[in-house]
Amino acid sequence: MNKHSATSPNPLRILDTRLHADPSRVVLRPFHLGWQSTSHAGDRARRLVNDILALSDRRTALEYRRVLRDFKERHWQTEAMFDDRYAEVEQSLELDGSGWSRTRKRLIGAYFCHEYTYAAAALMNPSIVPHPDQSGMNGTATRFVMSLRAVGEGHISSVAFREGIAHDDGRFNLWPQTAFATAADIDDESLIDSDAAVTVHRHPESSLSNTVIFPITEQQRGGLEDLRLVRFDHGDHDFEWIGTYTAYSGSSIRSELMRTRDFRSFVLEPIEGRAGRNKGMALFPEKVGGTYAMLGRQDGKNLFLIRSDRLTCWDDDGVLLMEPKYPWEFIQIGNCGSPLLTDEGWLMFTHGVGAMRKYALGCALLDRDDPSKVLARVREPVLTANDDERSGYVPNVVYTCGVLRVGEQLLVPYGISDSAVGFATTSIADLLSLMD
Repeated sequence: MNKHSATSPNPLRILDTRLHADPSRVVLRPFHLGWQSTSHAGDRARRLVNDILALSDRRTALEYRRVLRDFKERHWQTEAMFDDRYAEVEQSLELDGSGWSRTRKRLIGAYFCHEYTYAAAALMNPSIVPHPDQSGMNGTATRFVMSLRAVGEGHISSVAFREGIAHDDGRFNLWPQTAFATAADIDDESLIDSDAAVTVHRHPESSLSNTVIFPITEQQRGGLEDLRLVRFDHGDHDFEWIGTYTAYSGSSIRSELMRTRDFRSFVLEPIEGRAGRNKGMALFPEKVGGTYAMLGRQDGKNLFLIRSDRLTCWDDDGVLLMEPKYPWEFIQIGNCGSPLLTDEGWLMFTHGVGAMRKYALGCALLDRDDPSKVLARVREPVLTANDDERSGYVPNVVYTCGVLRVGEQLLVPYGISDSAVGFATTSIADLLSLMD
């Protein structure tokens, strides 16, 4: 049964589906060797290996059986992960394990792994795009990929995914997840400490809905935040799925790109130039006037349009697009993902922050040929947090990083108080009717 927000003048139709943080969903991850980078830490790792080597064969087998009893059924390809982790430890510590049993090697690998609850704290700020595979879909349905910001132990943000099908009457279905999740693997670990692009792959036998992309580089180690995905048309329907996100080091931020053509292999690369120092950049789904275009909040308060001849370099300070105009956005405004091209122009969802740091969603219409021209905008928000959406990790917040068009209908997934994800639906015509 659908319900309406009591605080919106002409609300989106709010759907019942909710996605919540779930501490039961864990991935098996490396107990990372970052603490081996100094000689003292390396000694600690060697002492750990030596302690395992000192066990008798009988005790080694007993301890390994205990590990399998506790964890094998909780994860997928558990022993293969132990094998891989042992190989990394062997290389890192320059071990000679030629005379060691497979059981002992796997036990060493197990000591250098751990379970990680990647979405125990929060699930929020989704974006949504058409799936690369639209086989079997008719004109009234679209298969989609939704990205989610998952927050786990240590308040580290990673990128999770859900797949599903949306219909042009507002209905949608999410594909189920299995009991396990897998972390995407990096191609070249030597790039972790560099500013170069890195490539990660999802496991060939894992679905996208069960894949998590974790921070990899030093700049990302505090989290991958608020991915804004868009299906970018390079021309002649040559599509690439590109997302902008904030890489947080724990002390500094940088905008970066996630690029893929199949959601199996992903390139994560820094955005160069002055604009890359800011959060919340959103790429237009095609070139506009022969150049790439982005929405961004360059001064922390207002919304700007910036342009570039290169996807990876944004040195333009941009032109002022929108300033806070109404009380619900007096503190700041920003984009809520990439704009959608309609017959009337570029439809852009926005967020505003008002009194008591309350977030709300709005929208505006930009000129099709010159998106620096704002044709219309809403006076009142189209969605605010209602009573059962106000409580959470960060209260009084609704926020989205992108919406999906299915025919003339829009599916709007949105974050609820930085704790959960809800869904709403509306039509393009209804939104346009609210603007002046």
